[in-house]
Amino acid sequence: MNNVNKLSKYIRLNWVSLLVVGSIAIGIILIITVTGISFFHFSRIAPHMREALWARTLPYIFIFLVIGSFTGLIHTLAWIYFVFGGGIAQMTYKKVKETEVNVHWGDVVGMDLIKKEVWEVISLLKDRSKIKKIGGKVIKGVLMIGPPGTGKTYLAKAIATETGLPFLAEVGSEFVGILVGQGAMSIKKLFKKARVLAEIHGGCIVFIDEIDSIALPRVTSAGISAREGHNATINQLLAEMDGVRQAEDNIVVIGATNVSEDALDPALMRAGRFDRKIYFDYPNLNDRKELLNYYLKKIRYDHSISINTLAVKTVMLSPADIANMIREATLVSMRSRREIVTMRDISEAYDRILFGLKSGLQLSEKEKLWVAYHEAGHAIIAYLKHPTTDVVKATIIPRKGYLGYAHPVPREEIHIDTKDIILAKIKTFLASYVAEKIKFGSTGSGVNYDFAQALKLAHDMVYKYGMGESAVIGNFQSLYSKDSGYDISQDLKSRLDNDIQKILKDCQKEVEEILIKERDILDYFARELLKKEELDYDEIVDIFKKFGKERQES
Repeated sequence: MNNVNKLSKYIRLNWVSLLVVGSIAIGIILIITVTGISFFHFSRIAPHMREALWARTLPYIFIFLVIGSFTGLIHTLAWIYFVFGGGIAQMTYKKVKETEVNVHWGDVVGMDLIKKEVWEVISLLKDRSKIKKIGGKVIKGVLMIGPPGTGKTYLAKAIATETGLPFLAEVGSEFVGILVGQGAMSIKKLFKKARVLAEIHGGCIVFIDEIDSIALPRVTSAGISAREGHNATINQLLAEMDGVRQAEDNIVVIGATNVSEDALDPALMRAGRFDRKIYFDYPNLNDRKELLNYYLKKIRYDHSISINTLAVKTVMLSPADIANMIREATLVSMRSRREIVTMRDISEAYDRILFGLKSGLQLSEKEKLWVAYHEAGHAIIAYLKHPTTDVVKATIIPRKGYLGYAHPVPREEIHIDTKDIILAKIKTFLASYVAEKIKFGSTGSGVNYDFAQALKLAHDMVYKYGMGESAVIGNFQSLYSKDSGYDISQDLKSRLDNDIQKILKDCQKEVEEILIKERDILDYFARELLKKEELDYDEIVDIFKKFGKERQES
């Protein structure tokens, strides 16, 4: 009896396809039958009559039967398709298939707090009776919000595996089409399949990745088909989610997006649709240690690799970035004909992810010397004056548009920039300019980016944070418009601009005093860069130890 129920539900779900296939089969059978009967009777006619009939009549009848049969079949199938199958709106629709997922709960690492929040959804999916006893309703919509690569899709698959329910996965862009009604019909078919699967298996998970493609606010102005199509698509999604809520058929809709929830249609965000919102962020220090341990266990690696050092170095990298770094490290190791992954392989993989491949740009010896002092200035000031960062890399090898770089990394995520931290950043940016002037007496075009960043930071200090010497307070940036500029008096603007220049000049003066005083470190650091081309964290620390310099901790 159970098999009969499943068969009836399968027929209900796929009746249009079955009807089309059946019609084709019947048409083919009819054509073969008519042709066979015609030839049978034709063979029984007297030979001389057969020749005359063949020459005059039969070919036309045969052609008429064949062409008529095929024409009728095509018209029949087209009528079924356009009337019952969604018509032209379905011409580019890719049929939803059950996705094979094999991501287990234990495979989701580096997001313990999020997993605790999601576990409640899983528990309710497994046992709806618990919430029904107290008159509640199962969570029907879960919206995952966060930067790319932070594990939204991965966690959705783990939910499906843990609950044992069918997992229908789509991308929001698949519901976007140039024809009005195309997206709405696709949404309708997706939820139709989800309801049937929920009846068969006791539940279903519908996962829509990049849901912002269809969930942006509706527009009221009509007349443009793209707008009408967008409105129709989101209206259908709202209606289906309401239908899920009313039916209580154990369907959970999981949406994932990289944009802020404020950018999505308010109707979709209200209670009863996406009841639960889960916010993803980049992993913290402990999460990164867990992620690194998890991915390193999957490869052969040198056990002298310091997980703690890597965890510090990979701040603000997503789980996907960390997984990609380890995969890339195995390729680097293989190209170097090593059987295990070393710290140098991981360092090379890290640089490739952040800064791209090494370019084929060839610098002259003078240019290398210039870049070496430029980056040495950055590294020395960042090491000595920045209270919250470590310089994990310095190089004069060109990558992705950079002739070289010194890469300071925060020891941990910083959510509030204090005045001291911002000033330290400005000093680090200006250090390249000062180092070039000390060595060469002038500067090159490479300070362009550094100046832009230092100026922006100083501008924000004065115009946004009230950190200027004039002690003028207020976020004056909020009074700026592209058309009219700043809505403040010229006198006030001059005072604010003078504060910006004072910040930059004071920082430059302090950096110059430090680099002149530490000229030996500057020259030695530049020589080491010229000799090795790249200096990693341990080598940088050893240089400062050699000169008896310890970090100034905050």
